[in-house]
Formats: sequence, structure tokens, C-alpha cells
Amino acid sequence: MADVTTALIKELRDATNAGMMDAKRALEATDADIEKAKDWLRQKGITKAAERAGRSTAQGIVESYIHTNKQVGVLLEINSESDFVARNEIFQTLARELCLQIAGLAPLYVRREEVPSALVEREKAVGLAQLREQGKPEAMLEKIVTGKLNAFYAEICLLEQKWVKDDKRTVQSLIDEAVAQLKENIQVSRFVRFKVGESPVVDLTAGEE
Repeated sequence: MADVTTALIKELRDATNAGMMDAKRALEATDADIEKAKDWLRQKGITKAAERAGRSTAQGIVESYIHTNKQVGVLLEINSESDFVARNEIFQTLARELCLQIAGLAPLYVRREEVPSALVEREKAVGLAQLREQGKPEAMLEKIVTGKLNAFYAEICLLEQKWVKDDKRTVQSLIDEAVAQLKENIQVSRFVRFKVGESPVVDLTAGEE
């Protein structure tokens, strides 16, 4: 199998607006052939999903989930372009799957842009210190720490987490497939996860004016 490099992933993302993990999956599935990877993304509906990402999402639902032990609960706001899609079973199934994801893997943020810069800088500083302690060459540090940060985002950001039911797919790819089926933009607005004895990991008021 051809090497799927960071440069190839960036090239494919720039050409298609696909997410990083989707671009990587496409290249892995097509032996790092850019043109075949573009077709792969189109077949999966991911390219169309990326094109719709800028559309306004003023409709949607608030979905809830309480685990069977009554110890964990989730509230999620997920948005669509129309009320028609918000009432669609595909959309509502997606909302339920996302609630299960949040309950099980406890993300802290929806997307990486929401992670406070101070937290990112601290994580980066720790990573660099560890690498220097291990004697890694200075010329390699930035590339390695970028990989560490991507792994950090994949742990704490909902959209970048591996889907709890299939670790070869991300949550974002799950949403993209729903977008391709429903032909509307879908956005996760916010969520809150409650666990007995703990403070909510995300404030419901986050992002409000």
C-alpha cells in the first residue's frame, strides 16, 4: 500500500473540503491515488456533505438519553435546514446515536475550534517536553507534536472521535452520510453530559450571546 502522507491528505482536503479523517480513509481505500480518492468521497456522499456545510441550520431538535443505570444522561441540540428533515427518522436516529456516543465516550467539545487555546498550548508544551526528554531530533518535533495534538482532539472533540459502534469511522463521517441521504446541512450545536456526582462536562449556555 502506498504511503498516505500528511501532504496527500491536505491536497485531498483542499480539493474536496472533506474532513481530515474522511480524506485519510479515502486515500487508504484507494492506495493513495488522489483522483480515485475523490471518486471514493463522492460515492460516499462526503463531498456533497462538505459543499452543504455552509448552509444555515435554523431548525432541529433537542434529543435526550438516560442510561439504563440512571447514572448518566445527555442532552443534545442538533440542527438541520428544515423542519421536514428535523422530523425525518434518519435525522432522529442520528441524534440518538450521537447521544449514545456522548454518554459512552464523554467528549468535552463538539469541534476542535471550541477547545480553549490555553489548553491546546499546554498540551503542545507537554508533548514537546516529552519528545525532547526522549531525545527526538528537533527537526522532527513539530511534525510529531502535530500528530499528538490530532490524537488529543480525537479524544475530546465529538466530531473527531471514532464512532463507538465502528472504530474505522468518525462521528463526522456518520453525520456526513446523513447529510448525503437527507440532502441538507446538519450541524451539532451543543450538548451536555450529566453523570451522578460530577459537574456537567459542557455548559449548555456555551456559545450563546
